[in-house]
Amino acid sequence: MKNASTPLGRFWAEFRENRVAVVALAVVVLLMLLALFAAFVSPQNPYDMANLSLMDSRRPPGFVGSGGYTHLLGTDPQGRDLLSAIFYGLRISIQIGLAAGIVSLSLGTTLGILAAYVGGRVETLIMRAVDLQLSFPAILLALVIVALLGQGKAQLIGALVAAQYAYFARTAYGAAKAERGKDYIEAALATPMSGRLVVLRHLLPNCTPPLIVVATVQIANSISLEATLSFLGLGLPVTEPSLGMLISNGFPYMMSGRYWISFYPGVALIILIVAINLVGDQIRDQFNPRLRK
Repeated sequence: MKNASTPLGRFWAEFRENRVAVVALAVVVLLMLLALFAAFVSPQNPYDMANLSLMDSRRPPGFVGSGGYTHLLGTDPQGRDLLSAIFYGLRISIQIGLAAGIVSLSLGTTLGILAAYVGGRVETLIMRAVDLQLSFPAILLALVIVALLGQGKAQLIGALVAAQYAYFARTAYGAAKAERGKDYIEAALATPMSGRLVVLRHLLPNCTPPLIVVATVQIANSISLEATLSFLGLGLPVTEPSLGMLISNGFPYMMSGRYWISFYPGVALIILIVAINLVGDQIRDQFNPRLRK
């Protein structure tokens, strides 16, 4: 049990008062564990094309396949066990969401604090570029960048970062700008302390709370955006069954009664995104008491 006298202990004590947020956090942790240990909990490796049989394709939930095990959620058009594909798809979605979120956070925070600290032409140049990026829908930017870079995890993460870093930059800039004019920053600058230490010890810690809130939202947005791109055929290669691709694979069969191919991956995607957003909402409320109901 966390010590309630510490900041983390007080944060957790307040967090667990919201049962919905606690359940959402438990769901996120469970899905992350399933994704992390997908190779151990999945009845089939959906990447191993040699062990897939087209005779098992598009089979309903409960079907016993040629491998001798029951496909609890059915199979997709390639004959992959849908439950296994969902576990591996969760791994891909979470990996890309976290990677894109961390890189966007690092890049956006650096640019935002740099603009607020240096000011002048540097501030104008950075923030006008950020404003220009924010004027375009994220999905449009991601589509253009993925179309230019091609398919692959690195390209997809790069597209998501380019589409989302500006949200972190704007948040970091607003928080750092408010702190930059305060007396304690001026006092720190009047000492022999270097500007880098002033940023790391004073500006950055005070910018962290709002950035954490934005990070939780943007990770969920990254997962949603990746699924959208994969659904449109611009995400990962067909050999990597992301959730968006699984939904796309089953879409042509929706009207023929084979609903499970798209339905179950879609449910997994919705649960993951909603759970992350619920956790993010609670974190936002705790960092900003004025938003509490």
